[in-house]
Amino acid sequence: MTQEATRLLSGTALAVFRLNGQFLDVSERMARPAGLTAARWQVLGAVLHEPLPVSGIARAMGITRQSVQRIADLLVDQGLAEYAPNPAHSRAKLLLPTDQGREAIRRIGPAHRDLAERLAEELGSEEFTRVLDSLERLSAALERLAAE
Repeated sequence: MTQEATRLLSGTALAVFRLNGQFLDVSERMARPAGLTAARWQVLGAVLHEPLPVSGIARAMGITRQSVQRIADLLVDQGLAEYAPNPAHSRAKLLLPTDQGREAIRRIGPAHRDLAERLAEELGSEEFTRVLDSLERLSAALERLAAE
């Protein structure tokens, strides 16, 4: 099984790297008309429903706190987000979107919905659901292995 497992890991990693590049490309194209980049959209989207500290955003996205901090500061400078006091931690402020940030995200909505509908049509709803489930299981397995 070792050779087969190695082949499967390599193939999966390459497919995910390619998929990541494809998602970044399409995200950049969707975000640009709203005055955002894919990275700014991703960070702003992470706090749409609840404010989070930079470390919480980084954990949820699987990237470094420093990367999120840089993007969060740019969003604040642009007036798309703001920092608020964090009752749970005096030094780790919460990031939340401003009205201008929420409007930028709303402007991306139609293109996002269009892509979602086109992908669902291309894959079929059941297959699209299986893809999501598989990616979530793969991510959870890698987290468990990394914790060992």
